Amino acid sequence: MDPPLTVITERVDDIPLLLAQLQRMDVQPLLDDAFPTHGNWQGLSLGHVAIVWLSHILAQADHRLNPVQAWVERHQETLQQGLQQPVRALDLSDDRLESVLRYLSDDAQWALFEPALNQRQIQVYDLHPKRLRLDSTSVSGDWTVNESGLFQYGHSKDHRPDLPPLKLMLATLDPLGLPIATEIVPGQKADDPLYIPAIQQVRYNPQPVRVALRG
Repeated sequence: MDPPLTVITERVDDIPLLLAQLQRMDVQPLLDDAFPTHGNWQGLSLGHVAIVWLSHILAQADHRLNPVQAWVERHQETLQQGLQQPVRALDLSDDRLESVLRYLSDDAQWALFEPALNQRQIQVYDLHPKRLRLDSTSVSGDWTVNESGLFQYGHSKDHRPDLPPLKLMLATLDPLGLPIATEIVPGQKADDPLYIPAIQQVRYNPQPVRVALRG
């Protein structure tokens, strides 16, 4: 007598495509190299957790932590095939995702990860950059202001002085517009002091780089 057949039905959607693209960019090994975890970390590595979480964010257009574990349960077989290793729903629990965010908040380690990831992108597109553009902007939100938070009352480029902004400095390759470096600071910071650190951050190439400042 043949054993009973077990059929698992899942919606694949764009998950394999998203995982394949993130793997092609080497996001997982670069994260694991730049953000070593505690010896008690079990299950999927930090890098694997991050690319599954990024796939959820892109597929569902939802950055919240709480729906991720249930989403993994509904797509467990698809994710396992995409990662070629076992995946548990608990690997993407709220606590594990919060741990990932704590590791990624280390500015010194992020400074190692960001140029390594950019170098992978530059190799893929075979770019020959000659000029970078720097631009700053503010992003306002309906947030509670606290002394150590990013959202602080300051000059709002959105013309919403009632909403506290954060300040974002972005360096991009010209004319492609590919982001090379970002810096996020509290909203009350002035623009001028952000340019020199951004220029220093993107000067990974020993060749001279022309930098155009855009007001």
